[in-house]
Amino acid sequence: MLLTNATISTLEHGTGFGLIDNGAIALQGDRIVWVGPEQAVPAHLRGGRTRDLGGRLVTPALIDCHTHVVFGGNRAAEFEQRLNGASYEEIARAGGGIVSTVTATRDAEARDLLADALTRVDALIGEGVTLIEVKSGYGLDRETELKMLRVAREIAAKRPVQVRTSFLGAHAVPPEYSGRPDAYIDEVCIPTLRAAFAEGLVDAVDGFCEGIAFDTEQIARMYEVAGQFGLPVKLHAEQLSNIGGTRLAAGRGALSADHLEYATDNDARAMAAAGTVAVLLPGAFYTLRETQLPPVQALRDHRVPMAVATDCNPGSSPLASILLAMNMACTLFRLTPLEALLGVTAHAARALGLSDRGRIVAGARADLCIWDAAHPAELAYRIGFNPLHARIFNGEA
Repeated sequence: MLLTNATISTLEHGTGFGLIDNGAIALQGDRIVWVGPEQAVPAHLRGGRTRDLGGRLVTPALIDCHTHVVFGGNRAAEFEQRLNGASYEEIARAGGGIVSTVTATRDAEARDLLADALTRVDALIGEGVTLIEVKSGYGLDRETELKMLRVAREIAAKRPVQVRTSFLGAHAVPPEYSGRPDAYIDEVCIPTLRAAFAEGLVDAVDGFCEGIAFDTEQIARMYEVAGQFGLPVKLHAEQLSNIGGTRLAAGRGALSADHLEYATDNDARAMAAAGTVAVLLPGAFYTLRETQLPPVQALRDHRVPMAVATDCNPGSSPLASILLAMNMACTLFRLTPLEALLGVTAHAARALGLSDRGRIVAGARADLCIWDAAHPAELAYRIGFNPLHARIFNGEA
């Protein structure tokens, strides 16, 4: 297929939008084979199926590189508690937060978890997303963690979207292990990770390194097992305090460190040296009414790639709009529209360990978005408006 009469944002070099006016893109199978000015299309690529885009904007398809879309129940009551003055930590320590979702997720049938997750996935697909990362972490026992990962894998069989799974058994300490986090890591997390890997359910290993969750030594034990299996690692780090999670992640060559509100210049320096992506999650910052901003300027100064994601989850970020996440990243964190677009394309791909998408270049996957927009800055500019005209996934509209 040859796409013609388009304004193309290639993002080829990552230093600008890479705009091509009156451009064309040639697709063959699931790959881009040529991109450039329409008048320069090689003769051998003409004569087949052609689609005139009417001057519309084309960007790489969008990627949501940090989600928790598989879960049971909701936490609307806790939303009200926070509005009445309770903090996220107070709610968590009182048995709410992640642990309350654990109960609902354990009780839910897999088919119901899938049906519920698909409503959120459909919203993301409707905004041009073709790749979603999905975490476990609301089971906190072997049976439910595996159930969540199986459901996550099933999403890709039910919808035209790719799914990457992250094992997040080290998300919280379940009530039955209260006060015994080390025992939980050794008796539940590590054996469950081994079982999930044996079943082919895991693409990466994640953890929540925080005072209300797990310390660096406990996360390091999970990373040791991930290393035995050749699995890449990620980390929720420095969201509520700084206990060294970012430096641990960078020291292990993590794909990404996520949240980072309390990260420092030294943390950014460590991430740069390791090639670790900073995943910014403005939905959680907004929902929890946080005031500590992530160190965006330090990340820029040290040239740490910044991704942006929804963090879609039932508690701290009930957000299923990647476009709104882009706007929030600009408005709350002062990212530029270019940084926001890179954050949900090339840098999001890198946060998942993928290098064949996120830019419109020959050889990349043919995952594209066609927008009713004149310039890519419009994607982060509008609030509550979806300009998607069409989505191309795996070379097919």
